[in-house]
Amino acid sequence: MSRQAAMLEQWRDHLAQGLRRSPHTVRAYGAAAARLLRAHDISDWPTLAALDAKALRAHLAARRAEGLSNVSTARELSALKALLRFAGQQAGTPDAALPRLRGPRIKKGLPRPVTADDIEQLTALVADEPEAGWIGARDRAVLLLMYGAGLRIAEALSLTGADRAPGETLLVTGKGGKQRVAPILPIVRESIADYVARCPYPIPADEALFRGARGGPLSQGMVQQAVARARALLGLPASATPHALRHSFASHLLSEGADLRSLQELLGHASLASTQIYTKVDSAMLLATYRSAHPRERE
Repeated sequence: MSRQAAMLEQWRDHLAQGLRRSPHTVRAYGAAAARLLRAHDISDWPTLAALDAKALRAHLAARRAEGLSNVSTARELSALKALLRFAGQQAGTPDAALPRLRGPRIKKGLPRPVTADDIEQLTALVADEPEAGWIGARDRAVLLLMYGAGLRIAEALSLTGADRAPGETLLVTGKGGKQRVAPILPIVRESIADYVARCPYPIPADEALFRGARGGPLSQGMVQQAVARARALLGLPASATPHALRHSFASHLLSEGADLRSLQELLGHASLASTQIYTKVDSAMLLATYRSAHPRERE
């Protein structure tokens, strides 16, 4: 195995095992890394860690010349920044400043739903962006709880240390003190475990599970800021807020055949009327697909 191939294998293993990224992210970030290493004939971590803004800018310009869109360029930049941060750790210079490079401007288009792919990119970037790794792990766990279990942001932040190791379900207290059972996916359990293992503060059973940078309870504003930064880098619409992840949870379940009563229970809605709004969202998506695909609509 060449040294370059060994670096790529180590990077992918770090993404998959160390950061528990999805296969989609491992493929995308691995491909971005492979392109950069080949383009600059890099075969060791110190050389990669020393790559400056000029070289990175030239690399992205070459990618743009190949037809890469603004949104894809922004996503590639975020992948390469994560790679350079890892390179610094491997080279023994974890505190070295990353090249200061801004992503391309993203034209504001029509509002669109937050797709599963968008959410994967968003949670990956939120985890990679902060300087302190445990903060990224924390934010990813909160966002995955909102999308994977349909929690409101206040519900996720109200969890305590007693919830640090959930099983297949979690008892959630929602609005008006109403309790419901939320299913917890393996990826959500893993993200919480990853955060707990990295968190530098003790997490007693009767105190907040998610902690701020100074050890106090995490605020909603900090989660919103993290999402806003990642949203801008990825070129996602302003509608891609933390609460939108809960909406996406509902819309995606409905599109896969979930019935309204079950969805009502999962969301913790007091009345079915609150849940029925998602049928309109799903109908709008269906109509948009029809109009883009039906030949008579394009005449």
